[in-house]
Amino acid sequence: MKLLEKGYIGKLELKNRVYMAPMGTVTESDGSFSDRAIRYLEERAKGGIGLIITGANQVTLKYEARACNVLESRRSFEQLNFLARRIHYNASKLCVQLTPGLGRMQFTTGDIRPYSASEVDSFWFPDVKCREYTVEQIQDLVKKMGEAAVMAKAAGADAVELHGYGGYLMDQFQSTLWNKRTDEYGGDLKGRMKFSLECIAEIKKLCGDDFPILYKFTPYHGVEGGRELDEGIEMAKMLEEAGVDALHIDTGCYEAWYKAINTVYQEPGTQIDIAAEIKKHVNIPVLSQGKLNNPALAEEALQKGKADFIGLAHQLLADPHWLRKVQRNETYDIVPCLGCNECLYAGFSGKIIHCSVNPLCFAEDYYPVTKANERKRVLVIGGGPGGMVAAINAAERGLDVELWEKTNELGGNLLAAGGPSFKKDVKNYLEYLKGKLYRSNVKLRLMKEATAEEVLRGNYDKVILATGSRALIPAIDGINNKKVLLANDVLVGKEKYGKNVVVIGGGLVGCETACHCAEKAEKVTIIEALDDILLTAAHCKNNDQAIRQLVEDCNINIVTSAKVTKITDERIEYLKDDKEDSIEADTYILAVGYVPNNELFEELNGKVDVSKIGDAVEPDKILTAVHQAFHIVRSL
Repeated sequence: MKLLEKGYIGKLELKNRVYMAPMGTVTESDGSFSDRAIRYLEERAKGGIGLIITGANQVTLKYEARACNVLESRRSFEQLNFLARRIHYNASKLCVQLTPGLGRMQFTTGDIRPYSASEVDSFWFPDVKCREYTVEQIQDLVKKMGEAAVMAKAAGADAVELHGYGGYLMDQFQSTLWNKRTDEYGGDLKGRMKFSLECIAEIKKLCGDDFPILYKFTPYHGVEGGRELDEGIEMAKMLEEAGVDALHIDTGCYEAWYKAINTVYQEPGTQIDIAAEIKKHVNIPVLSQGKLNNPALAEEALQKGKADFIGLAHQLLADPHWLRKVQRNETYDIVPCLGCNECLYAGFSGKIIHCSVNPLCFAEDYYPVTKANERKRVLVIGGGPGGMVAAINAAERGLDVELWEKTNELGGNLLAAGGPSFKKDVKNYLEYLKGKLYRSNVKLRLMKEATAEEVLRGNYDKVILATGSRALIPAIDGINNKKVLLANDVLVGKEKYGKNVVVIGGGLVGCETACHCAEKAEKVTIIEALDDILLTAAHCKNNDQAIRQLVEDCNINIVTSAKVTKITDERIEYLKDDKEDSIEADTYILAVGYVPNNELFEELNGKVDVSKIGDAVEPDKILTAVHQAFHIVRSL
């Protein structure tokens, strides 16, 4: 298997062809790696990954506030050395990513102007114009990049990677989108590449030719006015000529963030074809990433020569032992990434990183799970994600576990969430949970509806209610019309829809339902009471961009700031801007929210040790159900 073969970047030997792609982590207040971050990266090395590439490390705070790790102090050096030792003890190699800064991507406030290659708009504050770096400041940044590389090498890093992608500062210099300079650092491609090439030369001068330099760059931005592939190919040739040892390929930028950091809505292997094209024009190794989570797909990419190394990012948050499971031919046991980007959403919200499907992500030593001290009997009611996770984890702790599910199928609301063709990642997670459950010692009973009397007769030590939620039915004239369907019923294929569909509700479920129906319907309209769609969706910006793009691609008609007043066989009536209007349709689909199924809890509470989790508490995300299940069970 080529994934498991050793490979080389320059003279650096790697034990396999899989690397951990760079992702930011929460740092100490001085910008150094925290012990928690070191332990998190170490766990991925324990999982067998050949190369760990850290998230970006700023080389100076002279021009920007701290936005990520900072490699500038004694403490930073000490912690990086500690990280290198922990990685090396697990026979993996460490590459430190260096950045001169974020430029226009800096998380500034409205009264502070960030620096950039030119006086262009700040991304987060479009009304704020960036300050243009002077030539003297650019040359200072070049020196700082060299000094940071020396520090990384001295701390025990095996290589450095330059942060030249995704619309960050180095890429701002490289692209005509943001570089409007007329001096030697602007103009043609050679001028726009001058800063990057000088950084490479400085590092080589200070660290020697044998110290590997990787360069991560974006050959294709995928936005209007951004870099096209032809220029990306020329950049690759220039970088190879400058002496970099490997090219790490990325696509997209923040204007199309979902092309850089993919979501549930993207197909697998989103960036591999761009990498394959670059590989045709260079003789140094090419690294590729982008939803290559399926081992078969990753192996195929290597076998076909599309890349030399395969990168995993969020997949390693979901399952740090991905590679070990590939080695053991246990790919069925790999916990699949959902593409939900809750990890990214947490980071950009100022919170500790977490993962929907792995409660131990970035908390590797915080929540020890041990064998139970006594063999308690546990009843889990409900076979959705929370219920299955609770049952599986309880069984693994050595408890006697029963799981009752009132229908003939496991999954709960995951069945609807993974129903659309563009939500395969969720369906994959459902299949993983089902397989894990069937291989466990859980006593599973389908078509078993729980009653308070039977639960109490069972004399269980612990009852966990994972009874989920049901659709909220609004008080609308004509809501009981037979042409009114529930979104979940449509998404799972239980109900058929016609050629002219109106979806009531423009939240996440409403938008996904509309796009699902657009695959067969001739016309689909969303009616939303708020002044825009997706305002109730608490998700990351790249997910928001991706679903909005999908809605646009599906030609969904959108009516906002509209209150539905009446539904008839022929039409739906609504009020907008104090004016009555209507739309003819043959199908109306409700997607206005959910209410918890918590009635059984009220009957059992105080009579038995009972807890409720997930949507039974409050309709929420997969993350909430999974984490609540994990923590209740580990504490039994």
